[in-house]
Amino acid sequence: MEKDKTQFMHDNVFKNKIDSRSVLYSKGNNDECHTPNYAVLPILKYIPKEAVVWCPFDTEESEFVKEISKTNKVIFSHINNGQDFYNYEPNEKWDIIISNPPFTNKRKIFERALSFNKPFALIMSNTWLNDSAPKQLFKEKDLQLLMFEQRIKYNDNNKITFSSSYYCFNFLPKQIIMESLSKNGL
Repeated sequence: MEKDKTQFMHDNVFKNKIDSRSVLYSKGNNDECHTPNYAVLPILKYIPKEAVVWCPFDTEESEFVKEISKTNKVIFSHINNGQDFYNYEPNEKWDIIISNPPFTNKRKIFERALSFNKPFALIMSNTWLNDSAPKQLFKEKDLQLLMFEQRIKYNDNNKITFSSSYYCFNFLPKQIIMESLSKNGL
C-alpha cells in the first residue's frame, strides 16, 4: 500500500512538471508602472551630451522621454504602438537604452538589451539580484548599479513593496553608485 502511494506521488510529480520557460517568460498583469519624474532625474547626469537615447518601453508622455529630450535626442517606442522590444529596433541610429521595462520577463529583457552590445540603464527590482539570471547574464560583463536610499513610488500608488535600481551596462563611471531620491527634484 505504501509503495503504491509513493509511486502515485512520483508519477504525478513527473506528469505535472513545471514548464520553467513559461514561468520565466510569463506575461504579468501589472507591468505598466509609470516612473515618476524624481526617479528619472538621477540618471540624467550620466548621459553623454551627444548620445541618442532609445526609450523602448515609453510613449511621448513618459517622464523619461520628457526629461531626457531636454538635453538629448530621444527615440521612444512602446508595445501599444506595435513596437515590441523583443523584435523591434528603431531605424534611426541610437547610442543608449534608458527606460523602465516590465518587471516580468526580466531575463528575456536583459538578454535582448545585452544583445545590442550598447550601454543601457534599465530600472529593475532589487529583489532580482537574488535570482540566478543576473549572475548568469552578467558573468562575462560588468553589471553596474545606480541604487537609491529610498524606494520609488510608481503610479501614485501609496504601497511601495520593493526597492529598485538602475541596472546598467557600460553606462556608469563606476560599478555601484548610491544616490538619494528627492521628490521635489533637489
